[in-house]
Amino acid sequence: MAQVQRMSRLMIKTLRDDPADAETLNHKLLVRAGYVRRTAAGIWSWLPLGKKVLENVTRVVREEMDAIGGQEVLLPALLPKEPYEASGRYDEYGDLLFRLQDRKGSEYLLGPTHEEIFTQVVKDMCSSYKDLPVILYQIQTKYRDEARPRAGVLRGREFQMKDSYSFDTTDEGLVEAYQLHRAAYIRIFERLGLDHRIVSAVSGAMGGSASEEFLAPAPAGEDTFVDCPNCDYAANTEAVTFTAVPVDGSAAGPVEELDTPDTPTIETLAAHLGVSASATLKNLLVKVDGEIVAVGVPGDREVDLGKLGEHLAPAVVELVTAEDFEGRPDLVRGYVGPQGLGKVRYIADPRVAPGTSWITGANKEGKHARNVVAGRDFEVGEYLDVVVVQPDDPCPNCGTGLRVDRAIEIGHIFQLGRKYADIFALDVLGQQGKPVRVTMGSYGIGVSRAVAALAEQTADEQGLCWPREIAPADVHVVAAGKALQTELALAVSEKLSAAGLRVMVDDRAGVSPGVKFTDAELIGVPKILVAGRRSAEGVLELKDRRTGEREELTVDEAVARLTAQG
Repeated sequence: MAQVQRMSRLMIKTLRDDPADAETLNHKLLVRAGYVRRTAAGIWSWLPLGKKVLENVTRVVREEMDAIGGQEVLLPALLPKEPYEASGRYDEYGDLLFRLQDRKGSEYLLGPTHEEIFTQVVKDMCSSYKDLPVILYQIQTKYRDEARPRAGVLRGREFQMKDSYSFDTTDEGLVEAYQLHRAAYIRIFERLGLDHRIVSAVSGAMGGSASEEFLAPAPAGEDTFVDCPNCDYAANTEAVTFTAVPVDGSAAGPVEELDTPDTPTIETLAAHLGVSASATLKNLLVKVDGEIVAVGVPGDREVDLGKLGEHLAPAVVELVTAEDFEGRPDLVRGYVGPQGLGKVRYIADPRVAPGTSWITGANKEGKHARNVVAGRDFEVGEYLDVVVVQPDDPCPNCGTGLRVDRAIEIGHIFQLGRKYADIFALDVLGQQGKPVRVTMGSYGIGVSRAVAALAEQTADEQGLCWPREIAPADVHVVAAGKALQTELALAVSEKLSAAGLRVMVDDRAGVSPGVKFTDAELIGVPKILVAGRRSAEGVLELKDRRTGEREELTVDEAVARLTAQG
């Protein structure tokens, strides 16, 4: 029998007003309801109620990982830098890494993710094909020095994460492990009550081939995804592709230079010439590992720098500065055109297809050029889909206009392949007596992110509204205030606990009924049982936190109803 959680003894302080720095719903409500407390920017303390919710999410994750044969381990968060130097990620992560030295001057980092360390563990522990396949996982705190930690626990500098890794001797085994994780993730998020989408994603710095994200739609999300209303296509916007379709550009006239003073932007150029922005070619200059590169997109579209960065990873992509134009007479700021870039690498969006004709910079101050044709007047070095996706862009599968929405990334699965096995020479003795290179998968779930995502998706105007699987209690008993009401509340709480329910009872003395009712709504336990005006008759009021439905029940009826719902 679980102990009844009495609020008179619970360390909790609820707030009537939102924190001044809170921008997102989960940030506001988790702080106001006493689940978390800010310790520093991006660093949060989980208070008793918050720890219960976090542990409930962890329990669900652990149960489903164990169900697919995962073996739980716990690796250190304090790690030597050498494995990350070997993989190249010590530099790739850049400022995201927390770096430190011990008293002897040896260099370490706080783990942002653990592919390297898991690979080394398996290399030490597994020597034969008979030792594989194996799935290892951990639930642990990760550390990333976010430049702008925000949105409460949604984007912190330390966070709880489940990361698992599969190790197989064949590609077929990797696909099987990937599908096991995919199915387990679906079960996890369904049990947690999270509305989610599975979308195609890019692997980026993680490497590997197949990659999918699990996204929880929410206005506070920092990811943007698309889905098609006509077919089953869904993808992170960074993974959306558009195919270049050549057109016949033979009808275009010769390149014509135009006098366009004071038109360094697409808006000023379009207004000056009386054309639409889509008729112009925008050429954005960026630095890729320090080298200036031009990126061409239609003038009515914006370059998605995140998308560009994912395509070019692990290279570092930065915008050029005014200083980068110094000593470069071939680069005329605001008037760059691809037909005069010489040796500058030119990347274009597929919409700048061969044969398309554009108005673009003439590479002279105050001058633009008309009838500049792709493939005739300039060559595209590489086509990459790099524009910000817009609503009604064509679905890559069926051509229907796409829908665009915001979401929180709650999980990500990768078929890594042999990237890390190659780096660390992870081989086992195969069935034929020869070394076999192991292939890997990597699978993450944001445990603390899942808490924030649930808060975002399920809260209402009154406060949090947890699904039962992760709520801090099954039922929140409220004693309206009088001695008789408190006595009844405590008695029914003991009966509910004896029946196997997790019970929180508000038995606080000197707290008004209004405050207690408001706190019960704010805290968000799925069932609220009130010992109020009919307590002398042994009658209580049961309220469903989600639907607002109410009914009056005797003690025995309440116990029977709540137990049956359990």
